[in-house]
Amino acid sequence: MREAWAFWLREPGAGELRRAALADPGPDEVLVRTLRSGISRGTESLVFAGRVPPDQRSLMRAPFQEGDFPAPVKYGYLNVGVVEQGPGELLGRTVFCLHPHQTAYVVPAAAVTPVPPEVPASRAVLAGLVETAVNALWDAPPLLGDRVAVVGAGALGCCVARLLARMPGVAVTLVDVDPDRAPVAEARGVDFRLPDDATGGCDLVVHTSATSAGLQRSLDLLAAEGTVVELSWYGDAATTVSLGGRFHSGRLTVRASQVGAVPPARRAGRTTADRLRLALDLLRDPAFDCLLTGQSPFTELPTVLPRLVSGELPALCHALTYGPAHDERGVPCSA
Repeated sequence: MREAWAFWLREPGAGELRRAALADPGPDEVLVRTLRSGISRGTESLVFAGRVPPDQRSLMRAPFQEGDFPAPVKYGYLNVGVVEQGPGELLGRTVFCLHPHQTAYVVPAAAVTPVPPEVPASRAVLAGLVETAVNALWDAPPLLGDRVAVVGAGALGCCVARLLARMPGVAVTLVDVDPDRAPVAEARGVDFRLPDDATGGCDLVVHTSATSAGLQRSLDLLAAEGTVVELSWYGDAATTVSLGGRFHSGRLTVRASQVGAVPPARRAGRTTADRLRLALDLLRDPAFDCLLTGQSPFTELPTVLPRLVSGELPALCHALTYGPAHDERGVPCSA
């Protein structure tokens, strides 16, 4: 019986590494050794704090989650590894999987997606974020010549801004309260503005800041008949915006976007697997590398995650590295 190590949230605010027994892979399964995993700061911070609302706990389950919210639970979904056993066409391939932080795992072969050779494993951990960005732009696609703002320059907002910047004729502005995000916007090929300096009259605004102030500013930036695509997830936090003023007279729209399903306009011809393959293909773009702002060994995750959640350790996307055969403490990842 193989053995791996996995990160578990023991209770809200405290995590630990636990042993995980791995069965031999069946004919339609793969054994994957993890190379990198990424921490999705927004969602994983809410999970770490035990702030998944009771009525959303079944919907918020990750594909290979174990346990239940609030805890104990094994959670995560940005995992890149190499197939060590499995069908010949996958053997030795670097793959992406929506799997929690774990040194090795066995899953159905259909649950992994090969990473293009031009995409390094370090960048491939962003696939889940880029996939979410793709879904948002399918939910409310910009038209040629549109003026678009992205409010919130976290990792997800930056992914959305980069995809928008590649669309001909679309003028994109990245808006954030932190002036230090200006170089990140420049690397994305878009303009940067502080909230008070952003220009209104936008046809579309994508909101990712997960704050009431950010959502309000997103509405304020819209032109008449404009749409805010809401990508933030607030967990159990209350959200307050003013729907007086020009909200009704301007016929403004707030539209939710959630990656759990392909938008209706694309559903007939695209699957979630197609969407993920597209996201990985888009990651051939090296401009995404500036979102990778830090890394730590997997064995340090129980102490690293609280620092990320508190903001003590600032990051856009923080990655975890995994040794080829042993973790940093010399504990076997597989045997």
